[in-house]
Amino acid sequence: MLFGEILRVAFQSIRANIFRAFLTMLGIIIGVGAVIAMLAAGSGAQRRIDEQIAALGANILSISASRFFSMGVARNQMTLKVGDVAALENRTTYIDAVVPELQNRGQLKLDSMNANARIVGTSERYAEMYGYDLVVGRFFNQAEDDARRRVAVIGSEIPDRLETTPADIVGKFVALNGQPFEIIGVLEAAGGGLGGTNPDSAVFVPMKTAETRIFGREELDSIAVRVRDGASIERAMVDIERVLRQEHRILPGRPNDFGIIDRREFLDTQQESQQTFTRLLASIAGVSLLVGGIGIMNIMLVSVTERTREIGIRMALGATRFSILAQFLVESVTLCLLGGILGIGLGVGTARLLSHFAGWETFVSTTSVVLAFAFSVGVGLFFGIWPARRAAKLDPIEALRYE
Repeated sequence: MLFGEILRVAFQSIRANIFRAFLTMLGIIIGVGAVIAMLAAGSGAQRRIDEQIAALGANILSISASRFFSMGVARNQMTLKVGDVAALENRTTYIDAVVPELQNRGQLKLDSMNANARIVGTSERYAEMYGYDLVVGRFFNQAEDDARRRVAVIGSEIPDRLETTPADIVGKFVALNGQPFEIIGVLEAAGGGLGGTNPDSAVFVPMKTAETRIFGREELDSIAVRVRDGASIERAMVDIERVLRQEHRILPGRPNDFGIIDRREFLDTQQESQQTFTRLLASIAGVSLLVGGIGIMNIMLVSVTERTREIGIRMALGATRFSILAQFLVESVTLCLLGGILGIGLGVGTARLLSHFAGWETFVSTTSVVLAFAFSVGVGLFFGIWPARRAAKLDPIEALRYE
């Protein structure tokens, strides 16, 4: 039997039982769709993490105040001072930028509108260090910091909360914790940061203004430092530790009262967790493919039993065992191919729905589509071999006697 004839007979058999064929394909459709949708969600999350890593910068370290425990509760022990910033700027070898951060929650008011936001007191190099751009206006400068000016730069979400636009709010005065501050710039959307440090929902004011007019303290929450290009991160951390231990007069053998954090470690951990979760979801979705394959094998075995007499007639007319085997194998693979194509459509559609309605960031990669499709073909081959071999091994005389 020619291959074209084998295909024709296989399609005729599927078309004769179209509803049963669709039900048989349903497991493959759901399995392929689930695999693609889950991989799309995982890939989207992975791309988001990669963007956060890029936004953080490959050479930025964070120095935080240490914590101590009292009555079983972690409490901040404010050990970083403004003087530490100057010490790091003047006495370290591997650092080319130091940015202090002093922060707390605060209330903004514009006319009758109110918004709660994170207030960050920092230096004029903050936007430069993190690569933040402004959609309108400018960042404050050193002169405004020294003069303790009441100026502020706001994140991209703040204008919406105050029911205005970036262009309209620049130049206006808003009440920040009851004090008038002039808005001089609005940052472009940057996306979520680590540990609730999303710049889009923050207000940035000069460091000395924050110390004297808002918070009333000189203790810092953290210090961000940028390592020079080509310098070792590990050497920079040792250099920072040396300077701060001297500045804090910590005796040899005593523990540090500060922490040096490479924030990429958090994202690396998050990245590994996301990859594990994505593999888990894809594996669970892959189980439905296996279940679909078992369903196809079951239906093909039923088909062999139903068509035993037909098989005997074909063999009596000269059909070889190979052509019988090929016919049933082609039927099995065809069911999986059709199921795979419909499953790809289901998976891509589900990913788009998750992105549109649930707000998930999804990305359907060509690799995930090819892998899911190839796996569905493999399922058809694997689970179609046994029924096909059973059909090919039938004795023609016994098959012709079958009622």
